[in-house]
Amino acid sequence: MTRIALDPFVRDLDGESAALRAAGPLAEVELPGGVHVYAVTRHAEARALLTDSRVVKDIDVWNAWRRGEIPMDWPLIGLANPGRSMLTVDGADHRRLRTLVAQALTVKRVERLRAGIEALTNASLEKLAALPAGEPVDLKAEFAYPLPMNVISELMGVDAADHPRLKELFEKFFSTQTPPEEVPQMMADLGALFTKIVNAKRTNPGDDLTSALIAASENGDHLTDEEIVNTLQLIIAAGHETTISLIVNVVEALQTHPEQRKKVLNGEIGWDGVIEETLRWNTPTSHVLIRFATEDIEVGDKVLPKGEGLIISFGALGRDEEQYGPTAGDFDATRTPNRHIAFGHGPHVCPGAALSRLEAGIALPALYERFPELDLAVPASDLRNKPIVTQNDLHELPVKLGCPFGGDA
Repeated sequence: MTRIALDPFVRDLDGESAALRAAGPLAEVELPGGVHVYAVTRHAEARALLTDSRVVKDIDVWNAWRRGEIPMDWPLIGLANPGRSMLTVDGADHRRLRTLVAQALTVKRVERLRAGIEALTNASLEKLAALPAGEPVDLKAEFAYPLPMNVISELMGVDAADHPRLKELFEKFFSTQTPPEEVPQMMADLGALFTKIVNAKRTNPGDDLTSALIAASENGDHLTDEEIVNTLQLIIAAGHETTISLIVNVVEALQTHPEQRKKVLNGEIGWDGVIEETLRWNTPTSHVLIRFATEDIEVGDKVLPKGEGLIISFGALGRDEEQYGPTAGDFDATRTPNRHIAFGHGPHVCPGAALSRLEAGIALPALYERFPELDLAVPASDLRNKPIVTQNDLHELPVKLGCPFGGDA
């Protein structure tokens, strides 16, 4: 089996995803840092593996880990071994840790956040409208980032004063270019920051999920301090990164498909269709690390060997022709059915999917209603991905906002 090296600079994600699909449903890959794992690249096989009890999250199953081949300064160590949380356990422990989070993020409960999300969106749009007319704006920094970070922080009870430090640390956490000598300190700093937040909530609990996790641990649900801290870190990380990329990717997709953009703005195509197709076609999460095989598992005509690591290559399987037909590589906001699994599948499906969809479903229509003439400030070919192999994340999204609706021409 030919091994495909994932580009740490993510210079051609589409080309890389195509190469993974061409390798078959199971591809042997090399992660940055020379770590060898397997990748599932087709939709049907991914669904099967994500519900297969022989594929687990216990890192002690991993041959390379047990042999001591994975250094603690590996840039992706925080994603491969992020500490004990619902992300890294299975079975009863997983259900125990996930239950409180899932209860807080049900569709009904998320819907109660609508008014707050609308207010935050309108405040961001007012700030955009106040910027110098005609000047390029980084829509990612000025609009796509603040909204989900503020929403998830309010949900978890994180003070806005911590946002700059969180941004700095998460930049290093996700990047494959973080110098190895900085990785241990970065992980320690993240742990210290979230421990500080948890300790503050012990002293002054509020109406937030962190306080609820602490209360549950004190009322017999047996969450350890490590589990609470790691759960907080997991939700903050996943709760803003995915939504930032989703908002950015929708704007890029619409601006590079003007006929569909026109139909969206005319009301001929609904925003739900745009969001779901973007999740499939230009998914926010390119690869999810990492699961481990407890025995040999057949995947198509290949075998995932016992003790080997598996990543889920959502960027590849989102354009799987066996699932989506010959137009799998096309962006089509009218596509039906569109049964993608961009938020995962099975017991580890993302509990924040409803929140991410709600945020995008509020922010994007409001953005285009306020700035219907919005356009890219650079050619789409000049947009560059950040060096993050797990996230489909642009450095920036320069746009020209045009005349605000109702403003002077």
